Amino acid sequence: MKARLREFYAKAVVPALMKEFGYANVMAVPKIEKVTLNVGLGEATQNPKLMDPAVNELAAIAGQKPVVTKAKKSIAAFKLRENMSIGCMVTLRGDRMYEFIDRLMNVALPRVRDFRGVSKKSFDGRGNYTLGVKDQLIFPEIDYNKVEKLKGMNICITTTARTDAEAMALLKMMGMPFRQN
Repeated sequence: MKARLREFYAKAVVPALMKEFGYANVMAVPKIEKVTLNVGLGEATQNPKLMDPAVNELAAIAGQKPVVTKAKKSIAAFKLRENMSIGCMVTLRGDRMYEFIDRLMNVALPRVRDFRGVSKKSFDGRGNYTLGVKDQLIFPEIDYNKVEKLKGMNICITTTARTDAEAMALLKMMGMPFRQN
């Protein structure tokens, strides 16, 4: 089964971007390369049992098993040792990626309290967009009763766009709800 957002991208977004930016070749049109979800758990240094629920919740949200990230070096002030588990991340590509972005824009983000849109300032200058989520409960896959601790996450959308303007046009046409300010 092909992702709904991928078909929309091919049929509607590509021709619109070619017209707007004057691309001569279809391959020059920016596309979404990957989506990276990252949960950082600094508290896991004191309580290593916090890692398992975070990994399970991220697996439920992403639809694939996350990788546990480890500390690269020891920092005494944070009571951190080398190779200690401090978070987890997952990289989505292909149909899973399009399906996740579809769920993020149409289901999860509208569930955020007092949601007025996502910031237009979160581009990195190279056409990539990063979004921070304060709690994981906005995703319908997470059961509210089983959550012990709220955990935020970073969602990084990597595109092939060369500029922020191209990336913003791409995400806006795909349905990303940007703030109207």
